[in-house]
Formats: sequence, structure tokens, C-alpha cells
Amino acid sequence: MADSTFKSFKEFYPFYLSEHKNKTSRILHFTGTFLVLGLLVFLLLAQKEARFWIALPLTGYGFAWVGHAFFEKNKPATFKHPLWSLRGDFTLFFDILRGKRGFDAAKD
Repeated sequence: MADSTFKSFKEFYPFYLSEHKNKTSRILHFTGTFLVLGLLVFLLLAQKEARFWIALPLTGYGFAWVGHAFFEKNKPATFKHPLWSLRGDFTLFFDILRGKRGFDAAKD
């Protein structure tokens, strides 16, 4: 499904954050995104063949989907808004790194 429900990422991001209120889920999302970035650097530097690149989405989504299934108890936004959701994952990751947001959504 296309990301047509929201007209901009600015409109989407509050929805994204509302789907990521659980502290453990945010930690899992952050960990998955961190590992994806590390794997990306490794794969680029090691010049690994294409079959190894499947590890990127499996790692990132694996951690995130565990967070949704067991802690948020909701469906990942990826299913309805794949592009906005991917951007949301990285935005939340860098917001946490910069201290703009925390793992505890109540402090946002």
C-alpha cells in the first residue's frame, strides 16, 4: 500500500511516535537500527556479495517487530506506510542519539 494517507512526514511522525510508546519497544527499535547501520558499514567495507545484504532488513525489522508483537501489542506501521515508517525508524534513532527524544515516551 502506498504512503498516501499522510501528505508529509511531518504529519506522519506524530502517528509513528504514538505507535512506539513502550520503552522496551523503543530500545528494540534503536538496537535494530544501530545494528543495521553497523552491518551496512561492514557490508560496504568488506564488499560482501549480494546474498549477505538480506541481513539488513532481517535485523532491523526483526528487532522492531518483536517490539510491536510483545510490547506495543500493535501492528507495525511498516505494513500500511512502509516508506514513512522506515524514515520514522531512522528519525527516532537519531532523535534519541541527539537527546531530542528518549526511550521513555512519557519524556517526549
